[in-house]
Amino acid sequence: MEAMAEHLLYTLRITLHRFRCGTNKTTAGSLLGESPTRRVYNQRKEESRVSQNRFLQDWALPALIGLAMAALLLVIFPQLRGVNPKPFQEDWQGPVSYAQAVNMAGPAVVNIYTRMALPQRQHPLFNDPLFRRLFDNMNVPQRERMQSNLGSGVIVSDNGYILTNHHVVDQADAIVILLADGREAQARMVGSDADFDLAVLKIELDGLTSISVGEPEAAQVGDVVLAIGNPFGVGQTVTQGIISAKGRHLENSGTGSHLQNFLQTDAAVNPGNSGGALVDSRGRLLGINTSILNQSGYSGGISFAIPANIAFKVMQDIIAYGRVVPGWLGIEASAISPQMAKEFNLASTGGVMITAIYNESPAHNAGLKPGDVITHIDGLPIGDGKQGEATMATLRPGDTISITFTREGASHTVEATVSVKPDTTTPAE
Repeated sequence: MEAMAEHLLYTLRITLHRFRCGTNKTTAGSLLGESPTRRVYNQRKEESRVSQNRFLQDWALPALIGLAMAALLLVIFPQLRGVNPKPFQEDWQGPVSYAQAVNMAGPAVVNIYTRMALPQRQHPLFNDPLFRRLFDNMNVPQRERMQSNLGSGVIVSDNGYILTNHHVVDQADAIVILLADGREAQARMVGSDADFDLAVLKIELDGLTSISVGEPEAAQVGDVVLAIGNPFGVGQTVTQGIISAKGRHLENSGTGSHLQNFLQTDAAVNPGNSGGALVDSRGRLLGINTSILNQSGYSGGISFAIPANIAFKVMQDIIAYGRVVPGWLGIEASAISPQMAKEFNLASTGGVMITAIYNESPAHNAGLKPGDVITHIDGLPIGDGKQGEATMATLRPGDTISITFTREGASHTVEATVSVKPDTTTPAE
């Protein structure tokens, strides 16, 4: 590199010398006199030389100076030699259009319309508190008022099973399914679970398109997702967003139970989207849209979906047993507060402390005792217990899990096979 720089500097010096000599050169013919022909020849030669000098002055000379300066900088600052621009990533992800994903998933997403008969007093006067008190003991005539609701659902099998939310079809007297291809069908309620807010419907139609199922466990925060449903009853609509968070834990306002392991997204979800599909950029089902974190009921950039793996386990239970049959470990436990950690001389607040164990339960048979601190289930840390609850929600009777716990400062791991919770339980002594 130094030799190249010196060569460029030498070339620059020679060029400058020739340029100076050329601009001051005077021909002998101009001093001694010459013939007209010779004069014309010399004149044209002089014009050519002047043109060459102008080219050198205007273009070649600055270029040589620039090259020389660049070489000089590389000699003075050798660290610049290793600077290379980052090449363009040819495998950059981010399709311009998600039409293919919509074409894959859209035919499997249906609109749901329900009707429910509500009792209503015959005359508005009966809405008056005084009138109701005066005639409370009378046989007041009743009439029915029909209430209509709407929602969405996902065809999950070619033989007509549909997943939706429990609150979409709860207490419905009639359920009508409108397919993406325009066909309609009456749906039969197979079963539902209020705690999971999931319901399974069945329709009898041929040529159904079921949705492909993705891997919600492998999905990452930042992945693009599409919400497909029937907001406000306007028809099938697709909105786009990303996975904002995973493993969210919410309380079911209807039942008070704690729903586990939600996918959070900023895709627009509005009334009517409930029960619809949350799919990835390839059109594969990641979750069932179920909740909007907004009291107005309108999307505010935060909505939630039940992961597909949990939804399918609930569906399998409902189809097989008519209800969800959760696995039972047979313990009561409490999250560890800083005060508890200090009182029991625990290293951290991670895990849950067993406060009670039921006799002949899976935990009791595995050798667990009150006071043990469970830290991991199947190798996964349970934190303050919410992750453990999420794991237990996916278990069914007969499943075997490994439980890691600490007792008197020592760590132990045992296996337990979860079972069905008996009708009566007694604490182990």
